[in-house]
Amino acid sequence: MEDFRHLFRLAADHAADFRRSLSDRPVGVSVDRAVLAEAFTGPLPAAGRPPEQVLADLVAAAEPGLVASAGPRYFGFVVGGASPAATAADIVAAGWDQLATNAVSSPAAVAAEAAAGGWLKELLGIPASASVGFVTGAQAANTVGLAAARHQVLAEAGWDVERRGLLGAPPIGVIAGEERHGTVDRSLRLLGLGTDLVHPVPAGPNGAIDLASLREALRAGPSGPRIVCLQAGNVNTGACDPLREACELVRRHGGWVHVDGAFGLWAAASPVTRHLVDGLELADSWACDGHKWLNLPYDSAFAFCARPDVHAAAMSYSAAYLVGSGGAPEGADLTAESSRRARGFAVWAGLRELGSGGVAALVERCCGLARRFAAGLTAAGFEVANEVVLNQVLVGFGDDARTDRVVAAVQADGTCWAGGTTWRGRRLMRISVSNATTTEADVDRSVAAITRLAG
Repeated sequence: MEDFRHLFRLAADHAADFRRSLSDRPVGVSVDRAVLAEAFTGPLPAAGRPPEQVLADLVAAAEPGLVASAGPRYFGFVVGGASPAATAADIVAAGWDQLATNAVSSPAAVAAEAAAGGWLKELLGIPASASVGFVTGAQAANTVGLAAARHQVLAEAGWDVERRGLLGAPPIGVIAGEERHGTVDRSLRLLGLGTDLVHPVPAGPNGAIDLASLREALRAGPSGPRIVCLQAGNVNTGACDPLREACELVRRHGGWVHVDGAFGLWAAASPVTRHLVDGLELADSWACDGHKWLNLPYDSAFAFCARPDVHAAAMSYSAAYLVGSGGAPEGADLTAESSRRARGFAVWAGLRELGSGGVAALVERCCGLARRFAAGLTAAGFEVANEVVLNQVLVGFGDDARTDRVVAAVQADGTCWAGGTTWRGRRLMRISVSNATTTEADVDRSVAAITRLAG
């Protein structure tokens, strides 16, 4: 076969140069989208071009539209930046080009997932007997967890949903916090359950589910098969639901507990923040992202299930041509994708690079930097609207219109990037500190820029 060394080195050199530039380049992108689109468009060439030329063309077209989201002053959408070892592993995984369907298609890919899955469960305090599906993001992880929930609550009601579908099935009730993430609702739509069946439970002052209201919902809410969706890490405030008390309530009343812990579940990895997710091990399924706080490459997330048999029953399939299927659930048996990228290599490498102590330190440092953000912006005269319990900071700059102007100005300035959100009827700036390379100097520089622009 052709020697790819020169081509791959060119690609790696460009990737390394981009990563080296992150701390200095403007964080936002001001390029005209029509101009950017024009750089990518044009007729498809009739004849092929050399790979080196194609790579150069791609870099030239993409460079003006690349966002420094992997850098230390990007504070939008709870985005981390892929760690060095995880990035290198992803580069190698692309070269290996493995199909992670099962141990027949790639024994190494499945072995890496099994090992990394064990480490993840240990870090997060999830029972060692739980199954782990390596998926693309919290949307996929929530869908897998709720598919397992749908299977089990209907099976307990005497209904085989995989064979008979939902037509004529006993109605399922879903109890969820009113400040749940939108991916929960989309998962319910994708699973054919719909959002009308959701019984919303009010949230407390900082966004965690109200226990008294949950107790009442379980007592007087939907009867029959029930799924309860809890949250570790409110997308706006970072607040975590009282998982131990909530899970114990559900156990007394019956139902399946699914925890959306896209970023907040990582609180369990540090002894300083572990109390925020006390009792998480009592749930039945969990969703968690790796490309957020763990600083793994996109796309990387995990669907955990306390009942591996239920997990596989909800997600797996078999076929005569599918060699290796039908054994112990692994790989594609635990996800909605059969053709799967071998993302477990990067997960394994990222965890091995950090170690348990490194993951704990990452969580603690980001929480400390979020508090530094809050203190700096409060001292500058602005309102911090939430109790900063994890890595999320909500900031108001007066009325909604002014807050939106400040957010737009910050994004255009390029010193840092933060998004806007609506919480409790107010427009606010939402700051998420999730990157392992962010320093106190980055926070102070960002606070100074926000203060300058708000003035």
